[in-house]
Amino acid sequence: MFLLWFFVRVMSVFHSCSGDYGLLHEHSPGDIIIGGLFPIHLKTNRTTAVGPISCSVYDFQMVLRAQVMIYAIREVNERTLRVLPNFTIGYDIYDTCGDVSLAIRATLQLLKNQSDPQSCLLPTNMHSALPEPQTKVVIGERYSEVSIAVARVLALSSVAQISYASTSELLSKKLKFPTFLRTISSDEYQTKAIAELVMQFNWKTVAIIGSDDEYGKYGSDRLVGIFREKRVCIEFTDILPGYFSQNNSQTHTYLANLISNIRKCTAEAIIMFTKDSNVDLIMEAAVKGRLNRTWIASDAWSTSTKISERPGIELAGQVFGFISKRNEVPGFKDYIISRFNRTTNTFLEDYLNRYPLCNQSEDNRENNCTLKDSPEWSKNCLDPRCLANYIDNDESYNIYLAVQVIVEGLRRLLKCDDQKCERRTKFTASELLVEIQRVNFTVNSTRISFNTNGDPSLAYDIVYWNMNESTRHTRIKTIGGYCPNEKIQIPDYLVHNMCNVNVTVFNCSKTCKPGQELKQQGKKCCKDCVPCAQDEFSPGNGEACKSCGQTRYSTPQRDMCLNKTVEFLHWADPFIIILTLLEVFGIIVTIVFTIVFTIYRSTPIVKAVGGYLCFLELLSLLGCFCLTFTFTGMPTEVSCMIGMPLFGIAFSLCISCILANLFQILVGFNFELKKGSWLKKLNQPVAVVTVVSGIQLALCVPWLYYSPPFPDQEILHMAILKQCDKGSSKFFAAMLGYNAFLALICFLFAFKSKQLPDLYKNANLITISMLLFLIIWILFIPIYISLIGKYKRAIESAAILISSYSILGCHLAPKCYIMLFRKEINNENAITEYIRKHYEQRDMAVVKS
Repeated sequence: MFLLWFFVRVMSVFHSCSGDYGLLHEHSPGDIIIGGLFPIHLKTNRTTAVGPISCSVYDFQMVLRAQVMIYAIREVNERTLRVLPNFTIGYDIYDTCGDVSLAIRATLQLLKNQSDPQSCLLPTNMHSALPEPQTKVVIGERYSEVSIAVARVLALSSVAQISYASTSELLSKKLKFPTFLRTISSDEYQTKAIAELVMQFNWKTVAIIGSDDEYGKYGSDRLVGIFREKRVCIEFTDILPGYFSQNNSQTHTYLANLISNIRKCTAEAIIMFTKDSNVDLIMEAAVKGRLNRTWIASDAWSTSTKISERPGIELAGQVFGFISKRNEVPGFKDYIISRFNRTTNTFLEDYLNRYPLCNQSEDNRENNCTLKDSPEWSKNCLDPRCLANYIDNDESYNIYLAVQVIVEGLRRLLKCDDQKCERRTKFTASELLVEIQRVNFTVNSTRISFNTNGDPSLAYDIVYWNMNESTRHTRIKTIGGYCPNEKIQIPDYLVHNMCNVNVTVFNCSKTCKPGQELKQQGKKCCKDCVPCAQDEFSPGNGEACKSCGQTRYSTPQRDMCLNKTVEFLHWADPFIIILTLLEVFGIIVTIVFTIVFTIYRSTPIVKAVGGYLCFLELLSLLGCFCLTFTFTGMPTEVSCMIGMPLFGIAFSLCISCILANLFQILVGFNFELKKGSWLKKLNQPVAVVTVVSGIQLALCVPWLYYSPPFPDQEILHMAILKQCDKGSSKFFAAMLGYNAFLALICFLFAFKSKQLPDLYKNANLITISMLLFLIIWILFIPIYISLIGKYKRAIESAAILISSYSILGCHLAPKCYIMLFRKEINNENAITEYIRKHYEQRDMAVVKS
């Protein structure tokens, strides 16, 4: 605040406290003065060099808007039923030329105490009270950047400022701008409305052009934030520099680059959030370049007749825009057409000196309804019937609302009815400010009130520039609306047409078939449809491909996910049924063999196969057959743990029994004294079985303790395979390797024993069974490693079955056959006779006992 006081103090030093500094302005006396700030001119000659400032480029619409304020105040003063009995409202209106410095000068003029025109605004002592200005409230300014500067000055005297067009969100901050109000919604709602339009039309990519001022920069920044949240791609954001509207060589260079960027970009809509003077230059270049793009206009230029009536504007493309809810100012159109009721004022005089009114024939009417700010065009007169073409129904109505708000605040402050006002004493600007902030009433169906930020909650109209190429006339028509915090209203046919565009003119996809996603390939915001990868899906509309997860898989079209089937060895599986039958048959045969061996346990043939060892062998085979059932069904912790480890122990026990039997045969027929002595020492069946099977037990127990097999699952493409993980592959390999080593030793011993007199062909049959075992497990390893699927466990079960059947069929079955069907050779005489003949054939003497 001190800096602001210091700034105004400096201004007071360099400029006298009286006079209007050459600013174009209009004054009307009254008991209560309302100030007005309007950019009647659009440009100044301001440069970096120091020098006098002059204004140029008339804006006839702004002249008419200033007339709205004059008309509204006169209408209040001249009503038959006086709104403010015994009080007259006056006005003091200045042309700011849209320039901050000139606006501050005008504001200082407004804040002077008119009772003492020679007095300055600020007292000598900073801490003294400021003089009460006769201007109690100010309407204006149009541009947010200018309003921000004006608001800081007006706050010094607590003078209310009501803007009709400044929409910057910054002005809603009451700690900075305590006396600012407006009759137009904040950009917070306008930016939301623009974003809603983009979403409704299914536009996926936009470009944003703002300006280096409070209006353009804050609006652009907010749009960027909203679009990022809504995942709309922003091709580029361009903030126009402050010198852009000067239309100098710097501007031309910058404009050329901007047009080049627009031409190259793939944006479906270009949002221009900047003042109309900047847009006018861009649209002029767009027409020359025949850009034919889709533009979204902010309220600063969406209804600008200067831009919409530009020759060839249809070549720039289609324009959608937002403007505060439009209404006609009651009676103003008739007032204009009647040549302002034969009244005049400074603004009108100045303008009509340049563009005099005339009466033209109907045939030439259209040609005289276009105004150009040039010496040549000023020679032409203006048809008064054309004046109505330049009356807007947005900012003009907002100015009208501002006057009505002030009048309502005065009625509340002065306690007026239709007959009199109870309060006749003077009042301060701050008192009026408080009452204006509290107003809540209806003006011609428009409900107006202010929130704590000084913002009203007014609706927007969505407009479309209907360009007629044949008549070269643009009609700005309302096609929809937007109320804050409500759904945007747009015709269904328009939404349908826009949303049905799947591929833009730039060959960029906006949506995709199910099973495809939108992916950026080349340009920044240009996307193509890319098929989803395996086990990913996209329901369509270009949504990103999502993973189906481990428990589901995608359809061939990649449009949805299906649950994976859980696979394991079911009991109803045909292959498992065959294996189960073989397992049951093996168990039955083993039990039958055990019964037979028990019955004939005292016969020579039972003794020849190891005596009591054969029962241990049969028990281990029975265990192997029973263990094969653990490989079928849903794997559990128990079934996984007892499967392979117990098979390893049981089968090593079986082989150890066979190995002990082979030792007995070798020792029994070895007649070499030296060899016989140490072989007899090894011929300890119980010790052999205990040691040989104990080694396997020593391998399997740590396996089960430290890293046992456990239930696991393997995720396949269309299935979840339930299986047993071996835990430690080293222990598993050691178990198989050890059994293979025992089988190989048995094979070698059996092969050597083939030369001995063996009536029952024991060695030959063991050789065959061990060979089968080795072949089966040699084949099992590569098959097991390469096989994927539920039948992997079935292969394990089959390998165990074949191994068990090889011993059962080759080693024990022939013995049962002899016991049941060849009883004649199942006696000691037959064995003795067979041995005698064996050695006689080899010319060896046989010792008789």
